Amino acid sequence: MAKVLVIGAGGQLGQCIKKVVGQRNIDNVIFPEEGAANILNIEDLDALFNSEKPTHVINCAAYTAVDKAEDELDLAKAINETGASNLAVLCKKHQATLIQISTDFVFEGNEIKLLKEDDVAKPISVYGATKLDGELAIINVLDQHIIIRTSWLYSEFANNYVKTMLKLGAERDELNIIADQVGTPTYAVDLANVIFDIIQYPEQKYGVYHFSNEGVTSWYDFAKAIFTLSETKVNVNPIPTSAYPTKARRPHFSVMDKTKIKLDYNIQVPYWLDSLAKCLEQLKLK
Repeated sequence: MAKVLVIGAGGQLGQCIKKVVGQRNIDNVIFPEEGAANILNIEDLDALFNSEKPTHVINCAAYTAVDKAEDELDLAKAINETGASNLAVLCKKHQATLIQISTDFVFEGNEIKLLKEDDVAKPISVYGATKLDGELAIINVLDQHIIIRTSWLYSEFANNYVKTMLKLGAERDELNIIADQVGTPTYAVDLANVIFDIIQYPEQKYGVYHFSNEGVTSWYDFAKAIFTLSETKVNVNPIPTSAYPTKARRPHFSVMDKTKIKLDYNIQVPYWLDSLAKCLEQLKLK
């Protein structure tokens, strides 16, 4: 029977995993406090592995402040690369499978095509580069790895685009939203479910996988959908990236091909608008 250790349990995905574990009545899932699961402290981590003896480790810990990473390279590199490497080393030592969460930001995103797992990764930001380095560190150390690249993650937990839009929509009459960056929103609860579908699958396969919800949209259309479904009255104007400069560059087109995860793990992927509606219903209940 699987025993799962969740690193970064207090973050958005970690909280979604807690929710899914409760909904699905999954036993033997450990959510250690952050102080006991610091991925930069390999000695304490080793002690945690020794006491819990996990068969699977889910790494939800990451440096995700995309613009701040441009100024905090060392910290982003430590968390996203060194931390991932530490977990890979300990998973190898303790014969556990590591499930690492990565990002579409490992791609340049300058071509209009579905991105496959074996397409050349060419990040254009410090965040993307450190996440790719984390992937490579894991691959170089540990055969029993499952790296899941995802995109535009949101949920009813923590800070994310959906909650930010709802807040801004309640405060303002008009918003300008970027319309020329295209990708796929991903409901983090759907990702959490997929992680456990993989863990519980009879035949474990390893490697890099892509998972997001189905469909394609822009940040502008995503915002419009949030306001329409939540019945928020706000005027939304589409603007180009050039009108809203940021410290870090973003991929212009980062829609991922999910064929591999569907075939290897028999995954059914929900459409992004359907999942957004579910999330907004959950937020109403909070």
